[in-house]
Amino acid sequence: MGQSKVGMIIGIAVVLLCGSHSAVRPVKKGEPTTALLGAFAKEIILLQNELTERQERRIEGMKFVSGKLSGRKVVVAWTGVGKVNAAMTTTLLIEHYRPQKVIFTGIAGGLNPELSLGDIVIGEKAAHHDMGTYWPEGFTAKGVRNPFTGWENPIFFEADERLLELAERAAGQVKFKTLKTRSGVKTPKVIKGTIVTGDVFVASEDKCAELRKSFKADAVEMEGAAVAQICFQQKVGCLVIRSISDKADEKAREDMGMFHEIAAINSSALVVEIVGLLDSAPAVEKK
Repeated sequence: MGQSKVGMIIGIAVVLLCGSHSAVRPVKKGEPTTALLGAFAKEIILLQNELTERQERRIEGMKFVSGKLSGRKVVVAWTGVGKVNAAMTTTLLIEHYRPQKVIFTGIAGGLNPELSLGDIVIGEKAAHHDMGTYWPEGFTAKGVRNPFTGWENPIFFEADERLLELAERAAGQVKFKTLKTRSGVKTPKVIKGTIVTGDVFVASEDKCAELRKSFKADAVEMEGAAVAQICFQQKVGCLVIRSISDKADEKAREDMGMFHEIAAINSSALVVEIVGLLDSAPAVEKK
């Protein structure tokens, strides 16, 4: 067989190979993409409904919806509940969309006694509360080794500074929906704080006290630190935002059922406002 025929066959094979993977081909470089993730379908649907130029795509069975939000290129995805689901979705998203920033939004249990139902925690840092070692004398938190660098991950994953700044600014501009609570009608309060993650739904005052003491945590949920860890290892800016739907106590299931929807609405509204500020100039520090 002549060299020209061999070259032609190789060329056809390459075309066929590329064509067979076209459905999951990474997006080309260009306008920066911001990724918006959430653990519950309601949170994600709220964001998807805000998109223009909307396009859907399935990668390994997972649905990703891209488009424009406040004029900014974004991709939105539902992770499902738990750390493994969140890490899987985040990995696929980073591989195929190459986002510049990732924002994870949703609900959480409140640990800080000063927080009420509906309040929002902007995560300055996130940590796995169930990663470490159980010694005879108790639990010690510890980061696992980063497989890319060989270095040990930190216990706390710090938020992207730019996203943190924009979230604070956005919180002062959003008109949040009020909530009817047992104490009356209230407007959500927004704080910066620590969010902890574990593969358990916390509905125990004793566990709340333990997490508050061990991590000085303000909120507890089941996905944020997993997303933050993947972003940390891949050098992608990340921010976790959580709206308090319950107090992680014995009434957690009941409260979450009552306040989940309004908490998700307010959390999503904050994310939309942040995206709208992404192209704005950084705040000037006062001397």
